[in-house]
Amino acid sequence: MGRHSLAILVSLLAPLPVHAADEGYLGSQACAGCHRQIYQSYQGVAMAHSMSPANAATPLAGEAITVSSPKLNRSFQVYREGSDVYQSESEIGAGGETAFKVAFKLEFAVGSGVNGFSYAVRRGDYLFEAPLSYYSRTKKWDVSPGYEFVDSGFNRPLAAACLACHSGRARPVRDRTGLYLDPPFEELPIGCENCHGPGRAHVATRGSPKSIVNPARLAPRLAEQICMNCHQRGDARVLQPRKDYSDFRPGAWLNETLAIFKIPSKINDEDLLEHHSAMESSKCFIGSNGKLSCFTCHDPHSRPSRAEAAAWYRDKCLTCHSEASCKLPLSKRAERSNDCAGCHMPKRDVTVISHSALTNHRIIAYAGEPLPANAAQAEGGLIHVNRPPGSGKFPRLTLWQAYGELMDKDPAFQARYLAQLDELAKDERDNGLVQAALGARDLRWDSNAAAIAHLRKALDLGFSSSTLYADLAEALARAGQLEEAVAVLKRGIQMEPYAPSLYKSLALRYITLKQYPRAKETLELHIELFPEDDFVRGLLTQVERHATR
Repeated sequence: MGRHSLAILVSLLAPLPVHAADEGYLGSQACAGCHRQIYQSYQGVAMAHSMSPANAATPLAGEAITVSSPKLNRSFQVYREGSDVYQSESEIGAGGETAFKVAFKLEFAVGSGVNGFSYAVRRGDYLFEAPLSYYSRTKKWDVSPGYEFVDSGFNRPLAAACLACHSGRARPVRDRTGLYLDPPFEELPIGCENCHGPGRAHVATRGSPKSIVNPARLAPRLAEQICMNCHQRGDARVLQPRKDYSDFRPGAWLNETLAIFKIPSKINDEDLLEHHSAMESSKCFIGSNGKLSCFTCHDPHSRPSRAEAAAWYRDKCLTCHSEASCKLPLSKRAERSNDCAGCHMPKRDVTVISHSALTNHRIIAYAGEPLPANAAQAEGGLIHVNRPPGSGKFPRLTLWQAYGELMDKDPAFQARYLAQLDELAKDERDNGLVQAALGARDLRWDSNAAAIAHLRKALDLGFSSSTLYADLAEALARAGQLEEAVAVLKRGIQMEPYAPSLYKSLALRYITLKQYPRAKETLELHIELFPEDDFVRGLLTQVERHATR
């Protein structure tokens, strides 16, 4: 039990409330009747294509595309069968035989295509990311982000936190990683109500302005909360107590639902999706006394064509600057299409996503311009990026969860995490997340009896996750209660049927009990679900020898 197990508890066990269906949502088509021109214009914006049926957004004209990964010893293919698109993964053994081959139909394309598309497959009611993505910048297929380091097969769950920003309205099941209702989306792409809020009251009152949120009428800092929800990543994003991603409403402060934190020492120009904090660190924002906002330059309902873009954004710059502001000769400007954004907001490579680039929103005066001194106050060693004006301290539970997310990025946060956990053990005794974390801590410290008590209490409080079941089974096994450990793992598999760690742990318990036929059966099921696992295939070969004796 290492530090990593403590860290992932926060992401896997964070409490989500029972969120009643909000009947106030109607879908974008309900808006189109009265707002036809805006609706049609919006169809040309990338957000309107953030999620699509896979067969409608797959750049594959003819023959199958094959991508090989010598590092992973894998071969991936994407191909069409009739109107459907599939991806496959296979491995060729040392003797030339096929070690495994598996294929899944692609259900959804995630992304607008500006940088590319990733794909979702369905396994029952679970959604998982496919191993291959299409990258628009290079016009090629390659392994999805993260797959260049480890083969996750078709077994990387699509988390609610991701699809909350990439879809209109996702329907995740509470406390179940990757599990969604059927259908999994009320609306596929980002729609009108993502930025304007539920529209039923607006329709019922025949378009009363007071019955809908119009971001254009909000104060800039409040309106930007809508943008920050998806365009300000930070180093840690933590749901506030008893909140879910779907609880955020336009016109409210994002921090009421989600707190965003940054590590002061890690602030730089290379982070992914740091648009808002980059803009606020720009000389343009500072010089405008806060008048500059996302909406100064962006119209969410339309976008200029590629041919019009330079002039479009140049006009935005000239609302504050003049022709004399630029010191380059006109001839030099003409060589660059008189493109202010091209010079001062250059595209930069995204280091964590290959083949991709994002615009630098810091609006630099020249290449290599240093970052300004950060005026934000660090509290508890972190900068609270989306802290509302005049707000008090954030909940201790929120800060503790942030430390948990950051322990692997900066080990200094482990001590803060454990110190906060000691305090929460007194104040949050009936919080299942806290009990699970206490159990994980005690298991790491070889305090089995205490770990078992905390982990059982977490389950009694209604928590259910693969990490929790695995930790409890490990604690029971250390205490010599192997049969009970087996029962816990079986219960865990019923709740989390696509958690490979539970199958491995169960097989190992059977092996310890010398119940080799049951171990063999468990490993075979594991390989059926997760054929990419070379270790388990090797383990099965060894167990088969014992099972046939």
